[in-house]
Amino acid sequence: MFHVNHEPGAEIHHTDPFAVPAGQRSPARRLRGRLAAHVTLWTAPGPEGLTVSSTLIAEGEPDRLLGLIDPESDLWAAIEEAGRFAVAPLGPPHRQLADRFAGLFPSPGGLFATGSWTDTPYGPVPTDGGGWAGCRLDAAREYGWGLLVEATIEAIDLAEETAPLLHYRGRYRELT
Repeated sequence: MFHVNHEPGAEIHHTDPFAVPAGQRSPARRLRGRLAAHVTLWTAPGPEGLTVSSTLIAEGEPDRLLGLIDPESDLWAAIEEAGRFAVAPLGPPHRQLADRFAGLFPSPGGLFATGSWTDTPYGPVPTDGGGWAGCRLDAAREYGWGLLVEATIEAIDLAEETAPLLHYRGRYRELT
């Protein structure tokens, strides 16, 4: 039985019922948990979306984006079909949205049924977000248990800067 907390921004339950007990986690998983990561939302035409905390921007000519996603996700199928996707950094007000797109919070009517969205050629992005990048898929390959996605950044829309929503040791954190 799970405890559901209906307070805004609250997690759906106190512990992850599917989490591997701490003593049984691999050392690599434990090390990864100690690296704070910015929480982003990746979306693609369809629309489909997924919360991703393994995203890296590489400046250059052209600018590039790398990320690890679930190869069996609906998002990957949509990216593969469209050849493009959007990446939006999330902030503290987006905790519930992050959980919804991670499959940890109910989404009656679908992932995009609630909230305010701006349609882009790359996928919908939160209207109240800190901006977004439009990416063209260049390549993808298996990497560990994930799929390493390589993309070229074709568009950047920077909104007013907001504090990041971070993922650290299995929980959301904020910079203070």
